[in-house]
Amino acid sequence: MKTSTLILTGLLLAGNLSWGTSTVKADDLIAKVTLDSVSYCHMKFPPISEASLSSDQPVLDEAAGNVIDFYGSCDHDPLGPDEVQAQRAQIADTND
Repeated sequence: MKTSTLILTGLLLAGNLSWGTSTVKADDLIAKVTLDSVSYCHMKFPPISEASLSSDQPVLDEAAGNVIDFYGSCDHDPLGPDEVQAQRAQIADTND
């Protein structure tokens, strides 16, 4: 009986913790999974907002509705210059 009570209490606590998250920062939207010990990762993150692609401080577009599925180096920055350049090129290709 004590074991089942303990398990039920744990499940209720876990459920309450997941309900308590209401605001999400852009950094929290980045999912990162290390695939092996050679610093190779699978990351999922929203695209950079088009309005901030030309600024010095790009921001992720939380409301974009799509996700970039990235496989590569674990030190890849979703807001870094390489990603900004890749997303600018993608936008230019779709506008042509």
